[in-house]
Parts: sequence; structure tokens; C-alpha cells
Amino acid sequence: MAFIQFIQGINETVVADVKLTRSKDGSTGTATFQFNQPNILKADMESKGNITGMYLKDEEGEMVTKDVSAKFINGVPEAIEAIYIIKSPSDWDRFMRFMERYANDNQLSFTKATT
Repeated sequence: MAFIQFIQGINETVVADVKLTRSKDGSTGTATFQFNQPNILKADMESKGNITGMYLKDEEGEMVTKDVSAKFINGVPEAIEAIYIIKSPSDWDRFMRFMERYANDNQLSFTKATT
């Protein structure tokens, strides 16, 4: 099972829209996660703690990014964007294994962007 958390121990149930970029040589890249109206921004979550990062967890372990920001519309939090930097071919492989599990658990599909 693969899941995402913003506060340790609390799974985010809103499924992310994920956009990937990869360097020409395939060794590095970025994954941008967009969560629209995630549960973690609901008023009743305030007492649970602060967002300390985005934690990608599965049976292999945990990947973490601290590059997390909230998007506000008229002063109301509407979305969270998080960027995970992929720094090596082995990191890329590990990330893709997580994403395959996350996609399977959340009925997601992969669509290749056209350039």
C-alpha cells in the first residue's frame, strides 16, 4: 500500500495530480504534486499538527520533501503543491515504484505529455 502524508500518521485521502519532468539524460527530474482541496486543509485538521513536509510512504520505506506550499484563493486555502526532486537514476527508479503502487491504490493512469 502506498500513501501520502503531510502530518506524520495522517494519510491524505485526496488523490494528487502529479506532473513529472526528467532531464534529457534521464538521471534527474522533478515530480510536482497538486492536491485540490486536500483534507489536511480542512478546519478540523488544525488540532492534528502542522504540515511538516510531504511524506511518500510504501512498503519500501519513506521519501520526503520539505518543498510544500499552500495556494490561497480569497484568503482561503484551496490547494497544496509539493515538489519532490529526483537526484539520481536509482532515486528515479525508487520514485516510479512508489508511483506505480500509489496509482494502483488510487485508480490513476499515466498520460504522457506531448511536446
